Amino acid sequence: MKYVLMFVDTPQFAADLAAMDEPERNRAYARVQQWFADHHDTITHHTYLMPPETATTLRLDRGEPLISDGPFVEGKEIISGYAEIEVADLDEALRIARSWPACPVVEIRPIAG
Repeated sequence: MKYVLMFVDTPQFAADLAAMDEPERNRAYARVQQWFADHHDTITHHTYLMPPETATTLRLDRGEPLISDGPFVEGKEIISGYAEIEVADLDEALRIARSWPACPVVEIRPIAG
């Protein structure tokens, strides 16, 4: 079964990362790289997303389509990247997600089809 793990940054996580000195930040990034290496057999695709200020939003719920700059999603949590995984079941997806070493929220969704 395929799932998407969406990695969600919080304001506190972003502040903590920004407050790190360069060696500490490099160690944090190395832990993320190691996580990807440890799970390479289940990850079918992954990427890091550009910051939210680079987003464009298309709203289709207001008659005429409305295009605007920015994410304009309610809330302060921002999806910063994702990984698509292929695993046996949700339990395996949860096991993998529990070991994520970076941002404090991982949303797990099955892929349709």
